[in-house]
Amino acid sequence: MARIVPLVATVEEHLAKWISRPEDYRPKQCPHCGLARLWCHGHYCRKADRGSGELNPVPVPRYYCPGCKGTCSRLPSCMAPRRWYLWSVQQAVLVCLLAGVSLEQCAAQWAERGPALSTMRRWWRWLKARHMEFAFRLRNRQPEWGRAGEWREFWRGAIEEEPLRELMAYLDNEGLIVP
Repeated sequence: MARIVPLVATVEEHLAKWISRPEDYRPKQCPHCGLARLWCHGHYCRKADRGSGELNPVPVPRYYCPGCKGTCSRLPSCMAPRRWYLWSVQQAVLVCLLAGVSLEQCAAQWAERGPALSTMRRWWRWLKARHMEFAFRLRNRQPEWGRAGEWREFWRGAIEEEPLRELMAYLDNEGLIVP
């Protein structure tokens, strides 16, 4: 089951979409037993906008399976499943690093409103470590990205064409674990 609902660019969009089109969030089947009749089971609140915090907490819909009695939820593509910062913040940091700016310079640019140097370093190492697996799947989607010579060139081109949030939503839909 895909944990990420694609094409939701901001937290504001998520809130509007959840009210106007809640069926877009409902999984097709239970991730535990495969039953196709999930019930809406309220929501849980999550911090999503760590930078400004204006919209916190953000409600994330939950679903209940009457077959196995398990619950599941789906996040909008603007929110990373296991990270405090939105994909847009992560993308800005990674684009900066992919352009050749050092971690220290990037951290200085974000000192007032963003992640710490150690967080940026962790994101950078994560992208480099998962590159082969992610690039293989993304090249199946966009074969022309196979022309990139090295991993930095690949990610510069990919992020230039599509936002990081949508690349990660696609990988999640392919069954890969993304943060």
